[in-house]
Amino acid sequence: MAAGPARVAERVPRSSSDGRGIVLGAIGLLLVVLLAWIVARPAPDPAQQSATVEGRLPAAVAGWSGQQLANAAIVMQAGRDLGMSERDVRVAVMTAMGESSLRVIDRGDRAGPDSRGLFQQRDPWGPYEVRMDAYGSAVLFYRALAELEGRDALPPTRVAHAVQINRDPDHYTRWWDDAGAVVEAIDASDAVVVVDPA
Repeated sequence: MAAGPARVAERVPRSSSDGRGIVLGAIGLLLVVLLAWIVARPAPDPAQQSATVEGRLPAAVAGWSGQQLANAAIVMQAGRDLGMSERDVRVAVMTAMGESSLRVIDRGDRAGPDSRGLFQQRDPWGPYEVRMDAYGSAVLFYRALAELEGRDALPPTRVAHAVQINRDPDHYTRWWDDAGAVVEAIDASDAVVVVDPA
């Protein structure tokens, strides 16, 4: 009797029972969750603020809203506390619009990596904590502005440029009308800026 083909046992790899796949999967899931948390978490307040806005601000003015309007109100209050003219106050709001979109920014750019705050002031302007404080940075701006003689005879953008030394002296022009609208609307609101006496 002829022998049939020999049966060959198939070798099927057994699944590893040491749990490496489960561990690696859990680590991967943990990394995805951690990354999602980092991306989605709210940004921390970068510095303690010395002024707050109480009362109701307009919902929006010329495309500016929320914290932007609160920061504009703080800039306005700082100027008035220092006895600056209403034109100076409007120039300051215009400048903060052009420098930071009325946001307290904790980063600079290629031209000024150490620039910070509403006015994107660099290290020589003052301590980080002051530059990152909306009221404090406005005071720094107004002090420099007060040194500029003959500023009332200059176009507003040239006044801002003389203080900020922007590459383009006409950079701020586009925000002059917005600054006027924002100042007027905040003045017409019942918002009050409260400055911490410390």
